[in-house]
Amino acid sequence: MSETRGKFNSRLGFILAAAGSAVGLGNIWGFPTQATENGGAAFVLMYLILAFCLAYPAFMAELIIGRHGQANAVESLTKISRNEAQRKFAFVVGFGGILCAGLLMSFYAIVAGWMLAYTIEPITTLAGATEASTWLTSHGTERNLLFTLIFTGLTIFIISRGVEDGIERWSKRLMPALVLLLVSLTIYVLTLDGAMEGLKAYLIPDTSRLFDPDLIVNALGQAFFSLSLGTSVIIIYGSYVAKNENLVSLGASVTLIDVAIAFLAGLLIVPAMYVAQAQGVDIFKDGVLLSGDTLVLTVLPALFDTMGNVGILVSFAFFLLLSIASLTSSISMLEAPVSYIVERFGIVRNKATIIMGCIIFAVSCIIILNFSALFGFVISLTTEYGQPIIGMLCCIFVGWIWHRSSLLEELKSGNEGVEHSLFWKIWPWYTKLVCPVAIALVFINSL
Repeated sequence: MSETRGKFNSRLGFILAAAGSAVGLGNIWGFPTQATENGGAAFVLMYLILAFCLAYPAFMAELIIGRHGQANAVESLTKISRNEAQRKFAFVVGFGGILCAGLLMSFYAIVAGWMLAYTIEPITTLAGATEASTWLTSHGTERNLLFTLIFTGLTIFIISRGVEDGIERWSKRLMPALVLLLVSLTIYVLTLDGAMEGLKAYLIPDTSRLFDPDLIVNALGQAFFSLSLGTSVIIIYGSYVAKNENLVSLGASVTLIDVAIAFLAGLLIVPAMYVAQAQGVDIFKDGVLLSGDTLVLTVLPALFDTMGNVGILVSFAFFLLLSIASLTSSISMLEAPVSYIVERFGIVRNKATIIMGCIIFAVSCIIILNFSALFGFVISLTTEYGQPIIGMLCCIFVGWIWHRSSLLEELKSGNEGVEHSLFWKIWPWYTKLVCPVAIALVFINSL
C-alpha cells in the first residue's frame, strides 16, 4: 500500500461516522413518508422492533467482518474464506457492495444537489432575486448538473483528507449540527396549529394494522436500508475500528442513534404535514397521501410559504438539515470504492478520491441527461436489488463460512466476557438462520 491505513481515533468518532452514514435522506425524508403511508404509529412500532431484530444483527455481521479484516471489503471477506470457491464468492460480494455504494452515490448526489439548491433559495428570495429563486427550485438540467457537481466536490474534499482528518473530524461537526437543527425545527413545528393531530397519528398506533403483511415488509425494508447495509460501507468503517473496542455495544450505539433520529424526523415531518393541511395545503385524498415521493419538495415548501418571513428562515434551516444529512451519508458511499483502489492498486488517497469522484459524477451526469429512463432504474437496482442481496450474503458469510471459534476470538478482543453474554447465545444462530430469510423476504417483496 502507498500509505498507512487510517483509523478512528475515538469511539465517539466511529459512532458519529457510522451513524452519519446511516442517517440520511432515508431517515429524514423516507421514514416519515413510509410511516404516513403505512398506518402511522403502527408502522413506527413495527419499524422499531425490526430495527433491532433484523438491522442490528446484520449490521453486526458487517462490522465484525471489517474489524477482523482490517482492509477494504473485498480483502476483508477474502480473509474469512478457506478455499478458492469461497474466495471467488468473497470477491463477488465485496466488489458488489463497492459497486452498489458507487451507484447509490451517483443518484444520491443528484437528490442532495436539489437539497443544496433549495437551501440557497430562501437567500435569493430575501435578496429579491425572483428569477434565481425560480431557477433554483425548477427541475432543470443545468441546475441539476451544477449542484450535483458542487455536492460531489464537497464529498471529495472530505474523503481526500482521510479517516481521522476527513471522515471522523467532519462527522463530529456535521452530526451535532444535524441533531440541533432537527430538534429546533421539531420544537417549532409542534407549536403550530394542526401539529397535535399529526402527533396523534404518529404516536397512537392502530393495532389492527400492526400485523398487516405489507406494513411488516415495508418496515423491514426501511429498517434494513436505513443502516447502510449491503454497500460494504460498514465493513470499511469496521476496518478502521481499534481491536480493543467492544463491537457489541458499539453496534448497538449506532443502531440506537439511527433509530432515534429517524423517529425524531417523524416527529418533525408528520406534524408538519398536518400543519400544512390546517393551512389549506392538500395532503391526503380519500385517505391516501399525495405526492409521497416528492413530499419534501412540494408539501413542505407550500407550508413554508404560508408562514411569511418566518417561513423563509424555517425553509433555510430545514433544507440545510437535509443537505447535512445527505453529506454524512455520501461520505461513506465514496469511502467504499476509494478504500478499495487505495489498497488494491497502491494509489495515494487524494488521487484515488478524485478519480472515483469524477467517475461517479460522470455516471450522475448520464442519469441527469437521461433522467426519465435512468433515475428510477438506478434507485431500484441499488436499493431494491443490490442492497438486500449483498446484505443477505454478508450474513451467510458470517453464519455459514466464517469458523465459529475465529468469530468468537474477534469479538473477545474487545470484550473478554462476550462468550457468556446473551448476545453470543443468540446472535450467531440468529444471523445464520433468521436474518438471511428475513432479508430474502424484503428482496422477494421488491420483485
